[in-house]
Amino acid sequence: MFKTAIGQDSHRFEPEGSNKPLLLGGVEIPGCRGLMGNSDADVILHAITNAVSGISGVNILGKTADELCLKKGITDSRVYLKKALDTLTNYKVTHVSLSIEGKRPNIEAHIRDIKNSLSELLSLTPSDIGLTATTGEGLSEFGRGNGIQVFALITAQKIENKQ
Repeated sequence: MFKTAIGQDSHRFEPEGSNKPLLLGGVEIPGCRGLMGNSDADVILHAITNAVSGISGVNILGKTADELCLKKGITDSRVYLKKALDTLTNYKVTHVSLSIEGKRPNIEAHIRDIKNSLSELLSLTPSDIGLTATTGEGLSEFGRGNGIQVFALITAQKIENKQ
C-alpha cells in the first residue's frame, strides 16, 4: 500500500544586512540572505516535514517544533524532519518531488548538493528526489524576490511486518 501527501512552506528573506545564512535542504547557499523564522527557516525541510505529517497524521511544525526551537533552542530543521520521520512507524518514504518558487537564488547551481543532502536525510538515492524551480513569472511575492515557497509531494510505502 502506498500513501502520498503534499507539504508546503514559505518564508520571507531576512532584512538587508542580516548575517543569517540561507539553508535549503540542509545546504548552505552562499551569496543570499537567510529566511526569516525562529528556526533556520529551511523551507525545503519544512515542506517535506509537513508532507511527512500528511502521511502520519502527526503535526510536527507547530507545537512540537516550537517547543524544540523556543524552549530548547534547537533551530536545525533537520531535527524537525527527523521527528516527523520517526512518526512513520509503518511507512517508508520512497520518493520526494519538490517545486521551489523564488526569484533568488538560482537553484540550478545547487540542485545536486540539495538532492545529496536530502538523500542522506531521507535514506533515498538522489534519483528518488525530483527538484524543480521557477520564478512563477514574477506573479507572486516569491517570484518578485521577497522570499521562497516550496511544495513537497512525498510517496511512502507501507512496510510489511516481518514475523
